[in-house]
Amino acid sequence: MKVLITGGAGYIGSHVVKLLKEKNIEVLVVDNLSKGHKEAVLDTQLVVGDVGDTEFMKSVLNSFKPDAVMHFAAFIEVGESVKNPLKYYLNNTVSTLNLLKTMIETNVNRFIFSSTAAVYGIPENIPIKESEPINPINPYGSSKAVVERMLKEFSQAYGLKYVSLRYFNAAGADESGLIGESHNPETHLIPLILKTAKGERESIKIFGTDYPTPDGTCIRDYIHVTDLAEAHYLSLQYLMDGAESNVFNCGYGHGYSVKEVIDACKKVTGIDFKVEETERRPGDPPILVADAEKIKKTLNWKPKYDDLNYIVRTAWNWELNKRY
Repeated sequence: MKVLITGGAGYIGSHVVKLLKEKNIEVLVVDNLSKGHKEAVLDTQLVVGDVGDTEFMKSVLNSFKPDAVMHFAAFIEVGESVKNPLKYYLNNTVSTLNLLKTMIETNVNRFIFSSTAAVYGIPENIPIKESEPINPINPYGSSKAVVERMLKEFSQAYGLKYVSLRYFNAAGADESGLIGESHNPETHLIPLILKTAKGERESIKIFGTDYPTPDGTCIRDYIHVTDLAEAHYLSLQYLMDGAESNVFNCGYGHGYSVKEVIDACKKVTGIDFKVEETERRPGDPPILVADAEKIKKTLNWKPKYDDLNYIVRTAWNWELNKRY
């Protein structure tokens, strides 16, 4: 089996690359390295280029002839998307449209899409089922929601088969310590806390302590990146078996508050660092937790790392021994 992975030099993509290689699947990574790191693909073949460049991608697809494409090449910073929505629609939506056009023209008809819980916006029901209304509240979520709409219509019109995986909060790092999370700038909670523990930041800020949650801070569903990678492998098998297009939430079905995550980081690192409580940020829902029953039943996904201390421990190991 041959799989083309766009954005495979990024955080989640690199973990999927590593897992597929361990499953003896032939992998080719395409990444423009605007956010990714060439070291993250380890010994996998990397072609540097832009997935939105149709002529470039046509030559890649025609020469490699993949059985499926996994698409991770996206910008992910919500705050930046509000300030610069054009950047997000061009990269996350238009480039994906160009990629899909090129796939259709070269008869590559299996696609696994890196989507997000941000497509739900502020949900009406918790835990969130896949049937919850799509109502994003920022350009990042909207840029992904438009792609999901395109996928549905392309599937009906052109026979493209896809799985869209709506990630909740990916966290942690590969147990080997060879790859991990390395964003610039970093916006995710756990690495920001761990950078504070390392002394790279003066403090960690809690944005709002008056939410309707047990300790007043926001609750999120943190999923270990290796379990998330496994969900991609199972999605690939599902499509290779001839299944119909589908959408799945990727989360554990329960969450941790900001304070609980901070406490776990203090426990794992053994370091007491400065925590500041400040005002809420606009647009932060109090609770975002997945209903993950569909992916468990349909793909027989059995997460192995549903443990906040393990998530933090692997992230801390990576943070202390970063390679890129």
